[in-house]
Amino acid sequence: MKEESIFLINIDKIIEEKAGKKAKYVPGLLRRYLKRIVHQDELNEFLIESKDKVGVDFLEACMGFLDVKVDVFGKENLPKEGCFTFVSNHPLGGVDGVALGYILGSYYDGNVRYLVNDLLMNLHGLAPLCIPINKTGKQSKDFPKIVEQGFSSPNNIIMFPAGICSRRHNGIIKDIDWKKTFVTKSVETRRDVVPLHFEGQNSNWFYNLANICDNLGLKINVAMLYLADEMMKNRHQTFKLTIGKPIPWETFDKSKTPHDWAQYVKDIVYKL
Repeated sequence: MKEESIFLINIDKIIEEKAGKKAKYVPGLLRRYLKRIVHQDELNEFLIESKDKVGVDFLEACMGFLDVKVDVFGKENLPKEGCFTFVSNHPLGGVDGVALGYILGSYYDGNVRYLVNDLLMNLHGLAPLCIPINKTGKQSKDFPKIVEQGFSSPNNIIMFPAGICSRRHNGIIKDIDWKKTFVTKSVETRRDVVPLHFEGQNSNWFYNLANICDNLGLKINVAMLYLADEMMKNRHQTFKLTIGKPIPWETFDKSKTPHDWAQYVKDIVYKL
């Protein structure tokens, strides 16, 4: 694959696209700061080096680049046959996603798909494993159809039901309420749900910023800008993944609402 045909991070181009004619007023100091916090040069070097890798091979390259290891507990709970919905807490917003995809993708011979933000479709190596989700803009009308196709496919689905990475409240790092989609779709497609708990945390600075943004009610997720920086801070570490026993889809009956069942599974995850 030619270098010019792969996705590379380009802050200057993004500013020009978003700001239009006003882009010329964005100071060089701010541009350099943004390039630094998203690690533009370092990540682009990796993307060029791994341009021929796709799917699980790309995730393996990511694990090597980040030099992270994961101690897996409860691997005997991984079902060997059938299609399942894997749901996890989302403490990091980067490394946890890469690691889960690599571990499950390796175990299931690449038969996994993430339900993720459609921006990740720009990553050539990751795109084959993604079911793109964008609840706003042009794709919003197709959202239910795309989710339906994903759950009706013969692939195992990996989801972070919180939708965003964990927040810290009263000193405890935990997901916000989980969305009910994984419950309703797992019941419709008769998929058992496998709970996963990933142990890790971002910097105190990140959680403080995220809480400030949430408290101000900002529509733009400013903290997301710093996820690449947090990912790089989490290099050279060993994390812990605990796999729980599958929860039969029949469990999710009418005794609770789908939303309440989602919180029920979330509670199971945090007890693993």
